[in-house]
Amino acid sequence: MQKKNLSVKKKIHNFYFKKLEDPRIKKIYLNFKKKIFNNTPNSFCVAVSGGPDSMALSFLAKCYSIENNKKVYFYIVDHKLRKNSTSEAHFVKKKLKSFQILSKILTIKKENISKNIQSFARENRYKLIIKESLIKKIDMILTAHHIDDLIENFFIRLLRGSGLKGLISFSKIKSKVKLNDKVFILRPLIDIPKKDLAYISKNTFNYNVKDPSNLDDKFLRAKVRKLILNLEKEGLTLNKFKLSLNNLNKSNNAIEYYVQKNINNNSKYLRLAKKVILKDEFLKQPDEILFRSLSEVIQKVGKKDTFTRGAKVENLIKFLRSFNNHKKKTLSGCIIQKLENSVVISAEKS
Repeated sequence: MQKKNLSVKKKIHNFYFKKLEDPRIKKIYLNFKKKIFNNTPNSFCVAVSGGPDSMALSFLAKCYSIENNKKVYFYIVDHKLRKNSTSEAHFVKKKLKSFQILSKILTIKKENISKNIQSFARENRYKLIIKESLIKKIDMILTAHHIDDLIENFFIRLLRGSGLKGLISFSKIKSKVKLNDKVFILRPLIDIPKKDLAYISKNTFNYNVKDPSNLDDKFLRAKVRKLILNLEKEGLTLNKFKLSLNNLNKSNNAIEYYVQKNINNNSKYLRLAKKVILKDEFLKQPDEILFRSLSEVIQKVGKKDTFTRGAKVENLIKFLRSFNNHKKKTLSGCIIQKLENSVVISAEKS
């Protein structure tokens, strides 16, 4: 490597290490580093939106890559949903490059979307990054979700009528977009407040993209943010929310214990025949235990990426619990038949 390049490299390394001397930034970095160590990815990438949260995450990931001499990939997704999205993506790429962070822009095919715009953008963003990750043999995608996002998602799901599992699912530091994905999503900043990430962004790269949809009341998330602000005035604090979420997680863990117990004790998986036989006792469990147990069995036999929609599982439970009903049903790649004292769930022939 030429002396000039070595000098530039040393200069940029000094920039990062100098910023870590700030006690507030250092504390967050040590928390971030611990999350990475605890989840031991072989390689990881960073999803960069250009907002203050993802710019802070980019800074932390770059510090980690320098300190550990580890290759980290950075991906910017151009969602094509705003007229400025392409120019913003290229500006973010240019800004990161000025701090010796090389990134790649992934572009979502432009479509005319009038409903569920944010869901469309999120799903396609993950699709593109996962596809690129599989090519590069990356096993973990880092996202900049923080505790403010966690609270927002809790209330969004509450307003949509989610059950216990749905309300707490976003709180997991590590998860998958789809059940059969080979790439995990890691949220190393999930316990960090947004204001701390804004502090890092301002005091390091001093740049971020402003997304107008954050203030647009036509999006549910913007409405929920205003709701949370009002609840904060009534006494909702981060600590109170964490306490409630922790209690809900304990309840969920207890339910999961009995779900696995029901599957292990009251079902038999015949691998060669590609079917599961459910004992009569399987259907006698409390509603939530049965609902989750049946969802897992159907997903396993049908080999689907996601669980079957709740309403369809509820209808199936009513069917299976009804008397003198021995008709066959099909659901999520499965054939379900009720017998005298058992239920047979087998894979549909492809």
